[in-house]
Amino acid sequence: KHRGDTEVGVFCLNMGDNPDFDDEEIKEEKTCLDLGKTNPSKSVDLEEQIECTSIPNVNKDNTTTTHLYKRRWVMVFLFSSYSLCNAFQWIQYGIINNIFMKFYNVDSFAIDWMSMIYMLTYIPFIWPVSWLLDKKGLRLIALMATAINCLGTWIKVASVKQNLFWVTMLGQFAGSLSQVFILGMPSRLASVWFGSEEVSTACSIGVFGNQMGIAIGFLVPPILVPNVDDMDDLAYHISIMFYITAGMATVIFILVVFLFQEKPEIPPTLAQVQARSTPPEEYSYMASILRLLRNLPFMLLVISYGLNVGCFYAVSTLLNRMIIEHYPGEEVNAGRIGLTIVIAGMVGSLICGIWLDKTKTYKQTTLAVYLMSFVGMVVYAFTLNLGHLWVVFVTSGALGFFMTGYLPLGFEFAVELTFPEGEGTSSGLLNCSAQIFGIIFTIGQGKIIDHFGTFAGNIFLCVFLLIGTIMTGRVCPPPPSPTE
Repeated sequence: KHRGDTEVGVFCLNMGDNPDFDDEEIKEEKTCLDLGKTNPSKSVDLEEQIECTSIPNVNKDNTTTTHLYKRRWVMVFLFSSYSLCNAFQWIQYGIINNIFMKFYNVDSFAIDWMSMIYMLTYIPFIWPVSWLLDKKGLRLIALMATAINCLGTWIKVASVKQNLFWVTMLGQFAGSLSQVFILGMPSRLASVWFGSEEVSTACSIGVFGNQMGIAIGFLVPPILVPNVDDMDDLAYHISIMFYITAGMATVIFILVVFLFQEKPEIPPTLAQVQARSTPPEEYSYMASILRLLRNLPFMLLVISYGLNVGCFYAVSTLLNRMIIEHYPGEEVNAGRIGLTIVIAGMVGSLICGIWLDKTKTYKQTTLAVYLMSFVGMVVYAFTLNLGHLWVVFVTSGALGFFMTGYLPLGFEFAVELTFPEGEGTSSGLLNCSAQIFGIIFTIGQGKIIDHFGTFAGNIFLCVFLLIGTIMTGRVCPPPPSPTE
C-alpha cells in the first residue's frame, strides 16, 4: 500500500453501488478494479488513478479529481532554502573547532555542544511541534521555523566578543529550535503537494536542501574565518560570516511569509483526497503515537535509522578534530572533506529517491544502502591515517554517498510502514532517535578519540552500523491490503 496511490480499488468498487452511474460507467470501474487484481504486486499506474478519480462522485454536479500544480516546486524550493540556512549553522562552529576554541577561550567539548545542542533541543520539542504540524498544517510550521531561525542569526551577530560565548550559544539554541520545525516536513510536504510518482523524489529534494546547508557549512567557515592570532582580526572575520547568515535568513523569512502556501486547492493524489475527507475530530495525535510504538517493523527502523544518522552526526561534528590530528594545519581541507561527504550524499539521495519512485523497493534499497554505509565507514577508519589526503577525500566521498544518501530512504520507508499515520509523526520519531544516538555517539567517540585515537573512535561507530544493518534486515513490511 503506497500513500500516493492508496485504495484505488475501494474508490472504484464503491462507485458501482451508486445508482447515479450507468452500466457503462460501472464497467469502467470494474475494469479499473480488475487491473489491481491482475497483478497484485504492482500499484495502479498514475494514468489509471487519474481515470478513476475523474469519474463523477455521488453528486453529479461535483467530481473527485486530482491535480498537480506547478507551484509545488516553489513550495519545495522555499523549504529547501530555509532548511539549507538552518543546517549551515549546525556545523559552522564544529568545522573550525580549534579557531572558536581560541576566540572564546573554551575547550573542545564546549564547541562540540554547539553542534550537539541541535540534537538535544530536538528531543523534548519534537512532540509539541509534531502535534502542531498535524493540527495546524505546513504554513504555520514554515513561518515559525523561518522566524526563529532569523532571530537566532541576529543574536549571533551580537555575540562577536570573546566574553560572549553564552550569547552565541543562545543564538545557536534558537537555530536548534528552528530545526525542530524543519526536520519533519519533507515527507509531509511531498505528500501534500506532489503526485504518487513524485513523492520520493520530492522528499529527496527536501532533504537535499538540508544536506546542501551542511555542505556549505563545511566549506565556507574555514574560508571566511582564517586561523589568525590577532583577536580583533579574528572577530572581524567571524562577524562577516554571521552577518551573511543573518541577511540570508531574513530574505528567506520574507519570501516564506509572502509565497509559502498551506496546500493546493485540489489534492494531488487519492490518498490526499481521503485525508481531507477525514474529520479532524476523528484524529488523535496520542493514539497515533501509541499505534506507531506498537508497530514492530517501524520501531526496528526507528532504532536502525537512529544508529545510522547518529553516526553521521558524530563524524560531521568531530571531523575537524580527526583531520587536524593526522593532517595539522589543514582546516580548509577538513572543510573540503566535509563538503565531499555531503555532496556525494546529495547525489546518493537524489538517485535513491528516483529509484524508489520507479521501483517501490523500499526495504531492499534501504538495506543495500545501509550495508554500504557500514562498508564505507570501515574503509574510512582504516585509511584515515595513511598520510595521503586524496585517499581521505575518496573514502569520505564513498562514505557520504551511502550514509547521507540514506536519510530520505529512512523517511520514505517509514511512511510506507506506517501509512495512513501522519508523516510528521513518523518522521518525528525517526529524527528523535537520530538526535539521541547523535549525542551518545558524538560524546562517546570524542572521549575515545581523546584517550585512544581516531582509529578506535571510528571502529566504535563501525560496530553500531553493523548492528543497524542487521536490524534493517529484520524489518518486515506489512503484507499488501486486499484492496491492492
